[in-house]
Amino acid sequence: MPLAAPDVARLFTPGSQYELGGDRTATVFALPEAQLALPTGRLVACDPVAGLVDENEPFLAVVPPGSYPVTLAVVEVRNAYGPGSSDTRIAAARLRIVEQAAVRWQLALSEGQDEERLGPDDFFGYGVDAGTGCFLDASAVGPIGELVEQDADPVIDAIHDARHRPAVVTDPGTGHTMAAFTTGWGDGHYPTWVGRAADGRVVGFVSEFFVVPQPGRGPVAG
Repeated sequence: MPLAAPDVARLFTPGSQYELGGDRTATVFALPEAQLALPTGRLVACDPVAGLVDENEPFLAVVPPGSYPVTLAVVEVRNAYGPGSSDTRIAAARLRIVEQAAVRWQLALSEGQDEERLGPDDFFGYGVDAGTGCFLDASAVGPIGELVEQDADPVIDAIHDARHRPAVVTDPGTGHTMAAFTTGWGDGHYPTWVGRAADGRVVGFVSEFFVVPQPGRGPVAG
């Protein structure tokens, strides 16, 4: 079977605690939000610095055009580097479409991706080579991509200056926006999940960064 979906409700509940092994624990302590415009309702998730190109395919799950909140699950890792040390990391990023609990979470697929081709614990996701991820509308990929290509430093600075809040970056020429964030412990390959209500409607998307363990999986790396 493909990678098991995370327990999203627990991941986005303040006070949720996870045992990481080696006397390390992670506790969800903040859920900062920012608004993201989706003028076409077609979502793209990618590394905004190293992977924002026109070939980025939006997810097949389409939502009504609008503005939606992006929420980050920020955890404090105690004894992260030894006794008495601590660190804070973003464990996941969620784009909430409706205020409704999902009855199931599945891998968010793009054109040409087939879950049946995945092996045990495999997943489709996006590669991160700059320690950053983002959500943006498909129509914003070109304009924001050009903005990053012209000068990536202000975008990188905005993401890292925001620390553990979503950084909303706007293209001044078109008004297109993206919500960007740092990704867990840094570079890697990360899945995005789509949550659906009982009637099949999309309730949200979650990009997960493998900071805390999830049911049905092995221990997290790091």
